[in-house]
Amino acid sequence: MRSRIGLLGFTALALTLQAPAAFAETPPGIAIVAQSIDDVTSFDPAEAFESTTGQVANALYQRLVQADRDESAAIKPALASSWEAGADGKSLTFTLDKDAKFASGNPVRPEDVIFSLTRAVKLNKAPAFILNELGWTADNVDAAISKVDDGKVRLSWQADVGPSFVLAILTANVASVLDEAVLAPQASNGDFGNGWLKSHSAGSGAFKINSYTAHEALVLDANPTSPGGGPKLQGLVFRNVPDPAARRLLVEQGDADIARGLGTDQVETLRDKSQVSIYATPSARLEYLLINTKANPTLGNPAFWEAARYLVDYEGIARNLLRGQYRVHQAFLPAGFPGALGDTPYKLDVAKARKILADAGIGPTRISFPVFNEPLFLTIAQSLQQTFGQAGLTLDIQPGVSSEIFAKARSGQYEVTLRYWGPDYFDPHSNASAFAVNRDNKRNTIAKQAGWVIPELSDETAAAVRERDPARRIALYEELQRKIQKSSPYVVVLQDSDEVVLAKGVTGYFQNPQGDVFYDRVEKRATPVRADTN
Repeated sequence: MRSRIGLLGFTALALTLQAPAAFAETPPGIAIVAQSIDDVTSFDPAEAFESTTGQVANALYQRLVQADRDESAAIKPALASSWEAGADGKSLTFTLDKDAKFASGNPVRPEDVIFSLTRAVKLNKAPAFILNELGWTADNVDAAISKVDDGKVRLSWQADVGPSFVLAILTANVASVLDEAVLAPQASNGDFGNGWLKSHSAGSGAFKINSYTAHEALVLDANPTSPGGGPKLQGLVFRNVPDPAARRLLVEQGDADIARGLGTDQVETLRDKSQVSIYATPSARLEYLLINTKANPTLGNPAFWEAARYLVDYEGIARNLLRGQYRVHQAFLPAGFPGALGDTPYKLDVAKARKILADAGIGPTRISFPVFNEPLFLTIAQSLQQTFGQAGLTLDIQPGVSSEIFAKARSGQYEVTLRYWGPDYFDPHSNASAFAVNRDNKRNTIAKQAGWVIPELSDETAAAVRERDPARRIALYEELQRKIQKSSPYVVVLQDSDEVVLAKGVTGYFQNPQGDVFYDRVEKRATPVRADTN
């Protein structure tokens, strides 16, 4: 049954959206977030791997350790109060916070940690490859995680990596700790409660899911007993508003407290409005073309990949279409990460692309091009359609709901698509393990989704993560980026910079470069405003 706050949130939201534009006010104590949530497939941390679910993860769940919100490279205690590395460098023993409780009121136990990490590996959903970096598999993970006593849990690993890297891995959302007592009754056909968690939560975060209606709204209630303290708000309502112009209007009129994913035009019209403020932050998210090498021989030909690099109007997209909200970036490590390449060796050169295609015997080709039905992606897709067309490559743009496009890519049911990627933890291996690892199509990496089997690059990536000398390690990642940049079934196009619009009276919003959003400190002051539409 829905809680009182959830019901009030939905009722007030409905009334707010019907209110006259002149005097608008969102519900007291509840923040309304206007954005697209069409990408949601599941809120289970073992499966969730999209922008929206990544933004909400910190509100719902906690991990043993978490990246410091102000300094991503620093790791701080969360559900674990302390930890100690084993003498062999292959284990970590965590002492749990003795007062930590889940939203249900159940204490956080070693058994919950064991359950959460082992289920994520065994479910083997999209983000499982992150934990696989520790050498954990469905066959060995049970032996790798054990209870020491009622307040301690021990993690061991076979991979040739050190404790500091393991701690970084454990900050990823897939390592979230779940309430086994809540999930056990919800399990069905060995799914560890995955079906139930697609629209529910079982965590210790500052909020908990009240209700979720696909493509409509997500309602979160405050969890006042969350370890570290409850949130400032009573609740959050994420309203699905696919049109950025509609999001702008809602926040401008006071019908939304936070608007995300606005285009350059929408942000510029609000910049001087007294009833809103613009929160700007660097972003590590990348936009890239993903080519399915298994779809047909043309797409599996490295000459096609090379030609594609010269058929992108990088500067035109960044400067003219997106007007500075994004910048040209052509390597798989985002600027700001250790070892990231900043050079941009490719530019639009249709004549060169035509010659590459002709020399490879690739003639006019029609290519299906599923794309998220969102203005950013459609804008980029239309530019690509125009430039690729000049070389005889017809991109058949097929707009679709984000969750459906993700599903197609993960199952290999596409030819070329436009995607985004953000790191899961602050280490260069976070992106390298996705773009440069695929030995046998068993791990859910981006390379697997491209059908690109690369045992040699996988070995080089493993060598990079093993390397203990910082300078040498950076050099190895630089070399990997250059190889991927030169020849791979991906074309990295842009790196984002986020601008979030906050209504007057909203304070405490914070987002780090990895895209993690922290809603626990958000506050709002009830301030009825007259919309300034002039």
